[in-house]
Amino acid sequence: MKSSNTLRQAALLAVLFGTSAAVLAAGADLGQATKQATNWTAIGMFGAFVAFTLWITKWAAAKTRSTADFYTAGGGITGFQNGLAIAGDYMSAASFLGISAAVMASGFDGLIYSIGFLVGWPVVTFLLAERLRNLGKFTFADVAAFRFEQTPVRVFAASGTLVVVAFYLIAQMVGAGQLIKLLFGLEYWVAVVIVGALMMVYVLFGGMTATTWVQIIKAVMLLAGATFMAGAVLWHFGFSPEAMFAKAVEIKTGIAQTAGKSPEDAAKAGFSIMGPGGFVKDPISAISFGMALMFGTAGLPHILMRFFTVPNAKEARKSVLWATTWIGYFYILTFIIGFGAITFVLTNPSFLDAKGGLIGGSNMAAIHLANAVGGNVFLGFISAVAFATILAVVAGLTLSGASAVSHDLYATVIKKGKANGREELRVSKITTVCLGVIAVVLGIAFEKQNIAFMVSLAFAIAASANFPVLLMSVLWKGCTTRGAVIGGFLGLISSVGLTVVSPAVWEATLGNPKGSALFPYTSPALFSMTIGFVGIWLFSVLDNSKRAAKDKAGFAMQQLRSETGIGAAGASGH
Repeated sequence: MKSSNTLRQAALLAVLFGTSAAVLAAGADLGQATKQATNWTAIGMFGAFVAFTLWITKWAAAKTRSTADFYTAGGGITGFQNGLAIAGDYMSAASFLGISAAVMASGFDGLIYSIGFLVGWPVVTFLLAERLRNLGKFTFADVAAFRFEQTPVRVFAASGTLVVVAFYLIAQMVGAGQLIKLLFGLEYWVAVVIVGALMMVYVLFGGMTATTWVQIIKAVMLLAGATFMAGAVLWHFGFSPEAMFAKAVEIKTGIAQTAGKSPEDAAKAGFSIMGPGGFVKDPISAISFGMALMFGTAGLPHILMRFFTVPNAKEARKSVLWATTWIGYFYILTFIIGFGAITFVLTNPSFLDAKGGLIGGSNMAAIHLANAVGGNVFLGFISAVAFATILAVVAGLTLSGASAVSHDLYATVIKKGKANGREELRVSKITTVCLGVIAVVLGIAFEKQNIAFMVSLAFAIAASANFPVLLMSVLWKGCTTRGAVIGGFLGLISSVGLTVVSPAVWEATLGNPKGSALFPYTSPALFSMTIGFVGIWLFSVLDNSKRAAKDKAGFAMQQLRSETGIGAAGASGH
């Protein structure tokens, strides 16, 4: 059955999502039939998952009565549960869809994502996890502002959080839009609007409890699905990675020959997937890109926020251990899935459009591979998992953005700590709606971008702004309010500015002529992170104000609490 029958699809969507907007939008598109067949098995699983997660949200809403419940699930999540939830938060659409697509396109170079994303975890484990739990309450700004003047530090922290959340949200919305477009045959923008609406429902009503359980369920489903997919690929090659790589090289060589390259050039193109240089073309870009992925992890607000959901520092450490285990295992699988896509998807005309590109866009490599190794039923499962992945991450991101506005800006800066819980929750929910609208608009604007790359830009900003302030405020006695705020803003502004004038945004997204980008490298982290750290150091050293003396004097108490947990919430279980 062809997806030209958009009225029937729209009716199904109306049942699934309870929204007449989908019917109207689909009805307006009757004249633009696509060739993609409607996959009713996938749609059924998809609908079942949405219904189940909405039930979880209803259950969580009954348990969400206070600001602590809304932001941190009341601090009642165990280390194992939180480890799975962090893995669910971190194994985003960029990881699952974007990395496998990058490996399919560039081969070996796609590993830079897997390794970079993973290597950041020891930094979190040994430097930050325990200190965060001991010093913080709801957001990472609680930690950064522990001994500093509250207003300027929280304004900076909220700004850094919102910029990172915006870039991260773009990637998730693009992945979700392409996925639903592929399954339902809907217009891309309609798909993005539906995802935005669902995400707002989860966060508005369920808060952190609903978000955590959606993340846990999604992590288990994703790990199971990716294990089956990678296992099926390797089974086809007698569990020999070498045979899989050889076949991938052969296929890439054949594609290059079909494109009109000479046998020598085609062979070179085929073998290029087994070495570096296909994606990151110079050493400075490689170092900068790696730094963004590595240190950005320790500056992601929605990941840092998860450490406040456990009862004590011991459980915080345990949650990082579990998260690192699951995430490391998953990234090994994405590499196999990427090469599996070369061998199964690129050779199957039913997955390709008239121009030889993937139906649904390059980010859909893993989805087509699921169809190739497991048929319609497994495609339905993986589609539901991919959608769950996106919803869980988007909900976590939105929650961290909403808490930055309501807790850091409204309650602490505007109301000077005198806001009651009900007011704070109201502001948080208004912010959630605003973030949802922004996410939809940006998701539509960045439709053509590789989603793994979009996330790497969010990591670069987190590594340049949030991470330097967090690290220096916790570990350096000489850090002052002025140094943290000016250095942090320098890192934030330089990373965003250099990102905008880089080829990825200036040329690819804004449509300027090739070669016109003012900043030549893939990622700004090497430069903007240095600017952030130097700015914090320089303006702290030059600060001779009374406030600076007070900041330095507060370090001893901060160190005692961060190292021992004395005075921290839940310290008795430490």
